Amino acid sequence: MAEPLAPQYNPEEVEGQLYRWWEEAGFFRADSDSDREPFTVLMPPPNVTGELHIGHALFVTLQDLLVRWKRMSGYNALWIPGTDHAGIATQMVVERELRQTEGLTRHELGREEFLRRVWDWRERAGNRILEQIRVLGASADWSRLYFTMDEGLSRAVREAFVRLYDEGLIYRADRLINWCPQDRTALSDLEVEHEENSSAELYSFAYALSDGSGEIVVATTRPETMLGDTAIAVHPDDDRYRHLIGRTVRHPFIDRAIPIVADADLVDPEFGTGAVKVTPAHDFNDFEVGRRHDLASINILNVDGTLNENGGPFAGLDRFDARRAVKQRLAELGFDRGAREHQLPLGRCQRCGTVVEPYLSLQWFVRIEPLARPAIDAVERGDTVFVPEAWTKTYMQWMENIHDWTISRQLWWGHRIPAWYAPDGTFFVARSEEEAHEKARSHYGEDVPLEQDPDVLDTWFSSGLLPFTTLGWPEKTKELKTFYPTSVMETGFDIIFFWVARMMMMGLHFMDEVPFRTVFLHAMVRDEKGEKMSKTKGNVIDPLDVTREYGADALRFTLTAMAAQGRNINLSLSRVAGYQAFTNKIWNIARFALSHVEDVPRRDPRELRGSLALADRWILSRLSATAGEVTDALGRFRFQDAAELVYGFIWGELADWYVELVKPRLYGDMGEESQAAARATLIAALDGAMRLLHPMMPFVTEAVWQRLPRAAGDPESIMRADWPTARAEWADPEAEARVAELQELIGVVRNLRAEYGIQPGTRVPLHLAGVSPAVRETVSSSNRALHDLARIGEVVFEGADGQVGATAVLRSGAEVFIPLSGIIDLDRERERLREELQRIAQALRATQTKLANENFVSRAPADVVDREREKLMSYSEQQEKLGAKLRSLEGVA
Repeated sequence: MAEPLAPQYNPEEVEGQLYRWWEEAGFFRADSDSDREPFTVLMPPPNVTGELHIGHALFVTLQDLLVRWKRMSGYNALWIPGTDHAGIATQMVVERELRQTEGLTRHELGREEFLRRVWDWRERAGNRILEQIRVLGASADWSRLYFTMDEGLSRAVREAFVRLYDEGLIYRADRLINWCPQDRTALSDLEVEHEENSSAELYSFAYALSDGSGEIVVATTRPETMLGDTAIAVHPDDDRYRHLIGRTVRHPFIDRAIPIVADADLVDPEFGTGAVKVTPAHDFNDFEVGRRHDLASINILNVDGTLNENGGPFAGLDRFDARRAVKQRLAELGFDRGAREHQLPLGRCQRCGTVVEPYLSLQWFVRIEPLARPAIDAVERGDTVFVPEAWTKTYMQWMENIHDWTISRQLWWGHRIPAWYAPDGTFFVARSEEEAHEKARSHYGEDVPLEQDPDVLDTWFSSGLLPFTTLGWPEKTKELKTFYPTSVMETGFDIIFFWVARMMMMGLHFMDEVPFRTVFLHAMVRDEKGEKMSKTKGNVIDPLDVTREYGADALRFTLTAMAAQGRNINLSLSRVAGYQAFTNKIWNIARFALSHVEDVPRRDPRELRGSLALADRWILSRLSATAGEVTDALGRFRFQDAAELVYGFIWGELADWYVELVKPRLYGDMGEESQAAARATLIAALDGAMRLLHPMMPFVTEAVWQRLPRAAGDPESIMRADWPTARAEWADPEAEARVAELQELIGVVRNLRAEYGIQPGTRVPLHLAGVSPAVRETVSSSNRALHDLARIGEVVFEGADGQVGATAVLRSGAEVFIPLSGIIDLDRERERLREELQRIAQALRATQTKLANENFVSRAPADVVDREREKLMSYSEQQEKLGAKLRSLEGVA
């Protein structure tokens, strides 16, 4: 692997080659027989229909960071990759392809042939996203790759279903569910997205009393559902209607007498007319009223949203056409009582956006409360913790108010429900068709034909089992014993209920242990303005395009550096470009270092303790401290802090200071012993820096590390190298304090040179007054650094009374003075300052005038006014500084 570093870093040449080597060498694999402490992460399985998007890039980056860090820290790290069969999404893709290429529907093709086509499609296209994930550097154990429809996982799903059914936790019932007329399937509550519909109306109409003695007016937002009305409810204490309780009204379109019932739970006398139409088959509240009063439930809809035969004269109409037709007919009959605007939440299918319908249907359900209680208790005990902690409350609130889960879906692609029906409707839940026949023979005393339930399970049912089914459950495998429970579930907060909660319930039920110790919920990635990315807005950032242009490392580091807990990531390509420059900086540091150390035997700096210079002791101390701080930040999932710490060490300390301070010694200007100490320290610092950075930027760090002189026992790859730790023997507070003083002095001199326009090549004398003995020693021993980094000539430890020059004061109180006579053109500098003061004064007056204008302040946007106030402060500060400089130069020849 070790070839000379190219003059410039080219991600395209480096990344693919390295990844192939890593994977072929087996560096990603975990060992089920190892006695090392396990660290397990389950990759949230992307849909087989998916293309890599920026959300995938975020979870891959953060999970890979954790896995690489723990692997280097000595853990038996396992990252389990896989893909999800994605029931509705995949079926829609294949159905669309079938229509476009052959003009057929799945029903025309038949179930068996259609499923064969889906499997063919999955073989052709289903693993594309896994290759895209590899591009980002994911160090997943690909030897354990799963697909949620693999035979092993399918067998586990059937086992879980049967056990839950036998325990009374799965049942089949006629219940009101959410129905998507477009996809023609049941939906769980979580698959329905609600939006405020401000264009809705509350429509009122009258029912005539059956005896002709009067009428009662009701209001509804869905007039077509009156075709399924089986009661009118009033409050028992409402004097307006108390005398009508027990009487009936006549349906205007259908031969049906509708009773008037009293129900205090449903009716608010103050809302609408105080009388509520009751449609048990098409409203969740009404369904409960129907159960309380033993009302008939009349379904008026077909699966496609058209009205069925119960729609009477409106049968065959689409539900929204029927709404208009019902209103028109009521008006013709004289029952219309007007409408008013009304705002209400409108439920839409998460997948296709179609308005969902409450729909009475025979479905399979999971009885949730017995499963939810242990999952609540586990979090209360701290067995599983949420990061950020604020999500604990959200989880608890949802789990405390959870409803039974509709798990059957009217699809063909997915895990088919393991229930078989006899001709008389009796069903047998079994692990296989053979087992179902055995149960049927036991029941009937003879063989009877059986037909399997045509429905499939909600995709989230199988996903909820993944923390243990991917490790071999229901068998008691070594993998299950070693790697369960998993360590961290890192995922988006948007699926905390879809997936995280269900994994908690299933894991505790089947394994009697939480499925993960920590749940880290990352934020959403948005565009640089904080807006949600969408194709219609044209602001989508394609991670593959970004990696092609800037490299995977630059994208990964950007996402890591912006992954502050609880905050959205407003991603801009300028940030990615900035971290591409960081990658190039690393490459250039490495090329410089290797030019001095590539053929030098590796030595531990401790062996050269007596020859280590101040700068050597300082960089080793800073490396040790940074290692401790980065480790602490990663342990607290403070990815942003970890990235800032590593960035600051590599660029702000190793590159900007140590490399510059050590150059004369590397060139041999200060003797062989000093050169050897500098080389050993540079190798140690660069090696440590690459290890700290590796989990965030795996490619460039591996490429550099492969060229560094190796220590005895170093592995083939940096990903198998030991993680740096804080080393007590390297801690050197004195060296850190002395270099901090030197850095401050050099920084002050550089600022003064820039401020007064001193030419870069001009060496200037430096006067220091009021310095402590410690500072004097530091400065005296750092003449070469001052000479090279601040272009200082002579250093004089006394003031410069009577001279004109640039001054500053250090934090220690020492005064810094640089004479300017003969160094700059004082007349020219005075003229420049006067012109600049005149320009600032004009800008200051203009801003003051604008802010004195009450119309501007009251009418302009707040951010515009704030910017003007900030400009006013800035101009005032500049005016004061420039005036002081000019006064210091006035009257000087």
